[in-house]
Amino acid sequence: MLRERIMIRVLSIGALAVLAGWLHPALALAVQEHGAPEGIYSHQGAHLFFTASMGLLIYWLRQRRLVREAGWRCIQYAALFFILWNLDAFTAHFLDEQSGILDTAMSAPGKIKIEVDENLTALAWFYYIAKLDHLLCVPAMAFLYAGLRRLLKDAGQRRAGAGSP
Repeated sequence: MLRERIMIRVLSIGALAVLAGWLHPALALAVQEHGAPEGIYSHQGAHLFFTASMGLLIYWLRQRRLVREAGWRCIQYAALFFILWNLDAFTAHFLDEQSGILDTAMSAPGKIKIEVDENLTALAWFYYIAKLDHLLCVPAMAFLYAGLRRLLKDAGQRRAGAGSP
């Protein structure tokens, strides 16, 4: 009973904080500008670390043969999409903020112009496609959710089959 009351209190405080943010959205504190050079270096390092971590996760899932179960297999796919997303985001950040070979400028509200030398137009297209990183990140999160949901379902079935109260 006490545990439930604490949980309700924590969720209520969280809901009030979210509501307060919606009602008074003066600052977008979640937006990070990568200040040169420390901000972008630490951010790029985080992409590389996350990529290596997901690679290690895939290795151990396969090494322990956990991918035979559907839930772990989905988590493996999530890790693969997270690797692709991180490599894509790393590349886009490098082109955008570190390479100096392209520049972006706001040409109109909602429109950005990618400026490159005439002999690098293919790079502009590559950069544009790289900025569509959500096409890799969203499937990664969907696979992660599906995998966790399946693992939870399988655990519940095993518990019910074992006759636990």
